[in-house]
Amino acid sequence: MSKTEQLSTYVQRQQQINWHIKPPQLSIFDIELTERCNNNCIHCCINQPVNHQPSIHRELSASEWKDLLSQASALGAPSVRFTGGEPLLRSDFVELYLFARRLGLSVMLFTNGRLITPELADLFVRIPPRETIELTSYGMSAESYETVSRIPGSFEQFRRGIDLLRSRGIRFSVKGTLLPPAKSEIEAFIKWHGEICQQQRLPSLVLFLELRHRRDSIQKNGRIIKMRLPPEEGLAYLSRNRDDFISDVHSICKYSTTKPTALLFTCNAGNRLCIDAYGRIQYCLALRHPDTVVDSRSHSISYYLNEFLPELRKIRATNPEFLRRCARCMLRGLCEQCPAKSWIEHGVLDQPVEYCCEIAHAQARWLGILKEDEYGWEVRDWPERVRRLEEKTAGS
Repeated sequence: MSKTEQLSTYVQRQQQINWHIKPPQLSIFDIELTERCNNNCIHCCINQPVNHQPSIHRELSASEWKDLLSQASALGAPSVRFTGGEPLLRSDFVELYLFARRLGLSVMLFTNGRLITPELADLFVRIPPRETIELTSYGMSAESYETVSRIPGSFEQFRRGIDLLRSRGIRFSVKGTLLPPAKSEIEAFIKWHGEICQQQRLPSLVLFLELRHRRDSIQKNGRIIKMRLPPEEGLAYLSRNRDDFISDVHSICKYSTTKPTALLFTCNAGNRLCIDAYGRIQYCLALRHPDTVVDSRSHSISYYLNEFLPELRKIRATNPEFLRRCARCMLRGLCEQCPAKSWIEHGVLDQPVEYCCEIAHAQARWLGILKEDEYGWEVRDWPERVRRLEEKTAGS
């Protein structure tokens, strides 16, 4: 019996027990089709070479992905996001794309754009993905772009992919990464982004780099750390459009008012199912700690959602430093500290990540929530401070 048939049997059994019981609803379904990439970016947290044989042999087959897509669709997922690595490296990408669309799923595609062909662009016209395709730019010139991608000719191929989408009226967006080779081009990127995407808001930029998600290379991590922005530089970009930044903070403030807790999984990431290139169901694509994943080759998505995930959400921190700081900090809404970040940086789930802490405190001090000599875990009147900030936000 396939996992799809198992899922159908499970749903029918539940309906027989109590007619009003419904299967869980998925918001977004993330699929990492491959870790392999045709770029070799110096800052990448996941990439493997195009012909990396260990990855190729372990990746899920098209039939296995179709089974998972069917399960997700049956559980109410409205969309699927194909990401990687570079998802277009998969020779069966079109097959999987069409299968997802026939299931009624909208498709989000995260790509570097280099492998977009006229035929693929024409397909997106005939059978639209129904979601905006997202591309990433690493520079406004071949020199800056290829200093990051480390692949000759990649800039020209990226621009060709953009042109193919534009010429056919296919919706897309472009995000950037604020890296040393392209810092001097940021104003040119903002102008270009506004022209090709017809958006007034500042483009999305990856500002604060993550280390390798699989903790697989001390050398690569060292290179990433050297390229990390100081928190103040990232803040300078976030706050350059003050009104937009304050508006974005409004919703964050409400989350910041949650009571101190030792629970580790307090974000909503678990509502969007993630499966890596080798079939492991994850809380999010960054969290690959072996105790937090389920093998989809032996367990259904329904098992993960109904049995595994509720238990995962019960895990509490035991690290004394986490309990002293993170569990009590008023900045949890602003801070990116989470089990995934802790795993990536330290190999455990509950150790504070100093880089995240520095970034959150820099933002809080700029917003006026904290004084220069204060730390978020020391503040006792945080509900009042957040209330004042919300009032300030509402009036801005």
